Amino acid sequence: MVQTRLVRENFYCIEDERVRQFLITGKEESILIDTGFADSHVADAVKSVTDTPVKVLLTHADRDHIGGLSDFEEVYLNEKDWGLVSIPIRLRDLCEGDCFSCGGYRLEVVSIPGHTYGSVAFVDWENRLLLPGDSVQKEGPIYMFGPHRNLDLYIESLRKLLPIADKIDTILPCHHECPIDSGYIMKNLQDALALREGKLEGEKHPSLPCSTFRGIWTQFYR
Repeated sequence: MVQTRLVRENFYCIEDERVRQFLITGKEESILIDTGFADSHVADAVKSVTDTPVKVLLTHADRDHIGGLSDFEEVYLNEKDWGLVSIPIRLRDLCEGDCFSCGGYRLEVVSIPGHTYGSVAFVDWENRLLLPGDSVQKEGPIYMFGPHRNLDLYIESLRKLLPIADKIDTILPCHHECPIDSGYIMKNLQDALALREGKLEGEKHPSLPCSTFRGIWTQFYR
């Protein structure tokens, strides 16, 4: 069941216990970050909160983040993930440094490829917020298997985020516990390095074509 809750002024979480979306409301326009699974009907949840036009920004194009795209006419997504979208929709590129303002928030795009090649995060410097999609989480699992993922790039992206950790108070991930603190950037990085170095023992997943690797703080599907 989809639940919508106000977590900050003009800032909502929309979640169904599988994946989490974020809605920022403004007087003339609102911003929706990700669209969830198709059966979550995120667009209906949005309409229950605001009747303003909605600009849709995507952290990446895994199916649990783009399932509701058919309810919208246009979406912003980094071009490197466009090939993952099979729904006919107008795509606009989401690039490093792009900024979107709404409801007292100003989101700047940070490119963090690895979980997918087109993964991005959104950072609000004034409010000290980071929305990293699936790339920073508490515990996970973080999906790192399949042809559209790259562990080396993921590690470099976490290293890229490290210098801003002291400028961030709150991280809002799309899965599992939320919010979390900026210390999870380093925790995910250390476990990802251990994964790449072959220090984590894998256990074959019962249904997915991957194994589960458990680090100290993070587990990965790889």
